[in-house]
Amino acid sequence: MNITGNYIAGKICFSSSNETQPVYDPATGQAVREVTQSSKQEVQEAIAVAHAAFDSWSRTTPLRRARILFKFKSLLEQHSDELAALIVSEHGKVWSDAMGELTRGMEVVEFACGIPHLQKGEFSSDVGSGVDSYSLMQPLGVVAGITPFNFPAMVPMWMFPIALACGNTFVLKPPALAPSAAVKMAELLSEAGLPDGVFNVVHCGNDQAEPLCSDPRIQAVSFVGSSAVAEHIYKTASAYGKRVQAFGAAKNHAIVMPDADLEATVNAIMGGAYGSAGERCMALPVVVAVGDETADKLIARLTPLVQALKVGPGCLRGSEENEMGPVVSRAHQQKVLGYIDKGVAEGAQLVVDGRNFTPAGYEEGYYVGGTLFDNVTPEMTIWKEEIFGPVLSVVRARDYDSALELVNSHEFGNGSAIFTSNGHAAREFVHDVQAGMVGVNIPVPVPMAFHSFGGWKRSVFGALNVHGPDGVRFYTRMKTATVRWPAGQQTVSEFSMPTLG
Repeated sequence: MNITGNYIAGKICFSSSNETQPVYDPATGQAVREVTQSSKQEVQEAIAVAHAAFDSWSRTTPLRRARILFKFKSLLEQHSDELAALIVSEHGKVWSDAMGELTRGMEVVEFACGIPHLQKGEFSSDVGSGVDSYSLMQPLGVVAGITPFNFPAMVPMWMFPIALACGNTFVLKPPALAPSAAVKMAELLSEAGLPDGVFNVVHCGNDQAEPLCSDPRIQAVSFVGSSAVAEHIYKTASAYGKRVQAFGAAKNHAIVMPDADLEATVNAIMGGAYGSAGERCMALPVVVAVGDETADKLIARLTPLVQALKVGPGCLRGSEENEMGPVVSRAHQQKVLGYIDKGVAEGAQLVVDGRNFTPAGYEEGYYVGGTLFDNVTPEMTIWKEEIFGPVLSVVRARDYDSALELVNSHEFGNGSAIFTSNGHAAREFVHDVQAGMVGVNIPVPVPMAFHSFGGWKRSVFGALNVHGPDGVRFYTRMKTATVRWPAGQQTVSEFSMPTLG
């Protein structure tokens, strides 16, 4: 069976322990390859390689770094089918969703190609008599990324293109469940001309990854995953003096007003709730309907659509495509099914039951059918916790203020949306909702690459968001120079506080 290896110093390599872990195709439940498992010492060796490559790479001009990323973007387009096939085989999402993930990742590469402009700093002439002042945005050094299974290509591309463009070197720990896209991207970076050691991929367990948070050569850590792990990484890496951006769990909500366009809203909710089997941090698992009449209309329209969802394996382009694939693993399947059981036990009305769902011929796959709950209340576990599966809950609120209060009371604040035809209500919602990303008649309001992605409350730990302007700030540190070139030597000592004006 093929083994997905590390990518260190410009070549594929394997752990000296020869320890591997199986990688399964969620559609079939069968192992499709193995992934090498590195020791803590081997992680430190990868950091050492990146550290050795930093000096030369950081002195490479921003324009030359950008040209390598331009070439990388071209190679991503040429190899998009191969990358999508890896994503489908390891994560289980359908083909068009894998291609969409690649597109959103490539948009960050495009943004990073503008680094000569983004990193040029500021200049002020004559801040004092014969004195100029200017700033430099300089790279940090070796930086690390720890990424989740649900977007094996996009989330790493939220991080490393900007980090590399700014002159840093990078160590990436991809998810064990979907490891191969990261290695393919590393190979394409080398083909694009990236020097050996500038970008490295290392596969390991969580304990073995500890040096990514503690090694003194690591200057910054970016993480996407669960809130518990995000908080742990934030506290651990910060204690070692590192910059950290750590993105955790989400429970995104959509308020549906009585004046919303019903057909457009229902179609948007279906994609937001069930796309990628709900395994998105920006998925839409909760609808807060304003008024019983609104809720009744939504349930009546959603029910047959959820029942008719085409669920099965992700298939290659050119074939008839399913609308939703399996969840990523047997363990995650059982976790999602447990949440459905708990929703029933706690009194929610199960309108469409996705349990005991198996597509013909794929009995060993990790499937959960589309599930719909009505009359969910804030006391229930399925309201409180992130399910990360194809489960949609409808909550009923008597008016807009009550709906907003429900949304804002939740501990997570990643994304929220409103569906309405009233511009004033939408404007008030954008200002008042306590979430980092907001949609108006858009179910999954993921910002474009030239804006920054990040939530509020316990959905994020750290001051700066990922990609966009915050990404450039995160991967650089500011240095300000104040410069005088006098015609002659200074002849008088000045002991008072300098005032340049």
